[in-house]
Amino acid sequence: QVQLVESGGGLVQAGDSSRLSCTISASGRTNTPYAMAWLRQAPGKEREFVAAITGIGSRTLYADSLKGRFTISRDYAKGAVYLQMNSLKPEDTAVYFCAAGAFSTVSTSYPYWGQGTQVTVSS
Repeated sequence: QVQLVESGGGLVQAGDSSRLSCTISASGRTNTPYAMAWLRQAPGKEREFVAAITGIGSRTLYADSLKGRFTISRDYAKGAVYLQMNSLKPEDTAVYFCAAGAFSTVSTSYPYWGQGTQVTVSS
């Protein structure tokens, strides 16, 4: 059984930074080989890819529109993945989901999902 739990988020002002965290456990193990990703869904919009990182963190992928502002990282031993978000904009407002699966920008590559955490950026 794979479980993902996100934390962080909340209400921030435009221009602020925020960091999201996600922990994964699979049958009691935290050092799983899954690639992990962040995706987000804004009200009335489809879910979109944000960033992904390979199992040991050697490769990353980013949505083109977010490169330079968002950084994904992970602590393999702790089973944690992080999303550092800088220079936040109101259009970054969304529910952010942590997911685990195959390294990809495609949401269907990730069979395991967290419950999501709300990030609201006020102008």
